[in-house]
Amino acid sequence: MQEHLAHVLESNEVDLLVINGENAAGGFGITPAIAEELFDLGAHVITTGNHIWDKKEIFEYMSVPESSHERGRRVLRPANYAAGTPGFGSYQGELPSGQAYAIINMQGRVFMSSCDDPFRKADALLGKISAKVVLVDIHGEATSEKMALGWYLDGRVTAVLGTHTHVPTADERLLRHGTAYQSDVGMSGPFDSVIGVETELVVQRFLTGMPGKFEAAKGNPKMCATLIECDGATGRANGIRRIMLGE
Repeated sequence: MQEHLAHVLESNEVDLLVINGENAAGGFGITPAIAEELFDLGAHVITTGNHIWDKKEIFEYMSVPESSHERGRRVLRPANYAAGTPGFGSYQGELPSGQAYAIINMQGRVFMSSCDDPFRKADALLGKISAKVVLVDIHGEATSEKMALGWYLDGRVTAVLGTHTHVPTADERLLRHGTAYQSDVGMSGPFDSVIGVETELVVQRFLTGMPGKFEAAKGNPKMCATLIECDGATGRANGIRRIMLGE
């Protein structure tokens, strides 16, 4: 990712960079040090998902006042987690140009661990957000749930982008009321793998059913991303393009 990111940002004149750091720590969660690296690369906000608590050291890093704009406040966990968990699920900020934006991190409920309703949670959060440019990261397993949320929020947010399955989908589109949608952005990691894990280890799990330690693969790294173009005054998206770049 480091190899390509600066060029992608510059050549596309990117104003706002959101990185899902869910599995950045060797495939399991994220650490404060890795979050700092991603911010140094230009990330404005880091979203996560169901592996957010895999590294205990992230708890304190995210335990900052809600009104703060420091880096720990800009690492999000799913907003529909139980009240009282560390961190926050949404963030409102402002770019140097004065453009206001908001990021919402949500987790699906289908085939996932228990959490609150992402549809009604999105309603509640949008009622408190004044920014026109709003991006929603829906971290979920089921394409149907992510797609339904996209249609549900169409015209109320700039983009609904899915994460979690690690496989980029070819369904990027503009919904009828101006929301950009893609079921899954994909992962930045080893393409020669089973969703980032060494293939032999996963194959053996399927063949035998026996537990074993998964290790992150290293072969054929690729960076997946999605570019959204929008009107800052209205928040309506007018373009969406997926990217996959290799070595």
